[in-house]
Amino acid sequence: MAGCTCRCRQGLLKLMQSLQRLVSGTLTKDRTDEEVEMATVCYRPEGLDQLEAQTNFSKQELQILYRGFKNECPSGVVNEETFKHIYAQFFPHGDASMYAHYLFNAFDTTNNGSIKFKDFVMGLSTLLRGTLREKLEWTFHLYDINKDGYINREEMTEIVRAIYDMMGKYTYPALKGDVPQQHVDAFFQKMDKNKDGVLTLEEFIIACQEDEIMMRSMQLFENVM
Repeated sequence: MAGCTCRCRQGLLKLMQSLQRLVSGTLTKDRTDEEVEMATVCYRPEGLDQLEAQTNFSKQELQILYRGFKNECPSGVVNEETFKHIYAQFFPHGDASMYAHYLFNAFDTTNNGSIKFKDFVMGLSTLLRGTLREKLEWTFHLYDINKDGYINREEMTEIVRAIYDMMGKYTYPALKGDVPQQHVDAFFQKMDKNKDGVLTLEEFIIACQEDEIMMRSMQLFENVM
């Protein structure tokens, strides 16, 4: 069991690194035709045509992503512990566990404590190649921790604090106890148009579209990729 978990972590780390090349358009450029053909022949995720229709990835890209996902994780699912371990390797100077927890929950759309390939690739499709509105909607749901359709100050503070913890010594300005709350207060001042203490999806999207700096601040996952 331990060996399987280790291989799963290593495989998913390679997959995350491959995603960086996918964004830049170099995922298949450094692969031979034979390697791509092998991925096509040997790895056929169930419902591939449906996934191609539901995402912004090509069939070839889905097959290559599935190969990395399934080859090292035969069970076809990733639990939160493994996800946290992988994510932590991108932030060795901080504590990424809480942000990874919230990110895992955003991918785990069925709330069953695991991420299947479909969950993973659907989320990535939105984050990497979705429209601006689709990306902001996904980000809103990440911040909406209790999934009640609103973002309150406490939820945003939790996420902002998790981001500071994740960045560790590279945070600027240096983290003081009240910095996350100051950021949340500034965000709410701009976003909460009717001053009711919570943000709706539309308030969130409109505010981000009107303020480029705020939008970049909210779309943390893209920067990680």
